[in-house]
Amino acid sequence: QVQLAESGGRLVQAGGSLRLSCLASGRTFSSDPMGWFRQPPGKEREFVAVISWSGSTIYYADDVKGRFTISRDNAKSTLYLQMNSLKPETTAVYYCAADPDGSYRDTGSYHYWGQGTQVTVSS
Repeated sequence: QVQLAESGGRLVQAGGSLRLSCLASGRTFSSDPMGWFRQPPGKEREFVAVISWSGSTIYYADDVKGRFTISRDNAKSTLYLQMNSLKPETTAVYYCAADPDGSYRDTGSYHYWGQGTQVTVSS
């Protein structure tokens, strides 16, 4: 059974940092792009960042550029999202996703999803 399991979400004060992790099991995604999405309260799920299988190509949503860093360790089957300078509007459930076959910004392109991890940023 293929699983993506996010971890690392918690309550943090504005200006703080968090590192999210996503552990893949059941199959390897070392040849596939992987991404992070988030769903703020009452809103649609939205693209945050994506990384190619080698890590050589990375894209970010405009509002996280310079604050968030996506990375991966294929040997550990783990995807990461380092989040710095957190803002209250960063509050959301964060999801990792893998193996897109269309636009990397489109949730419908991804074949595999985790259950999400809650990030809450207090002001």
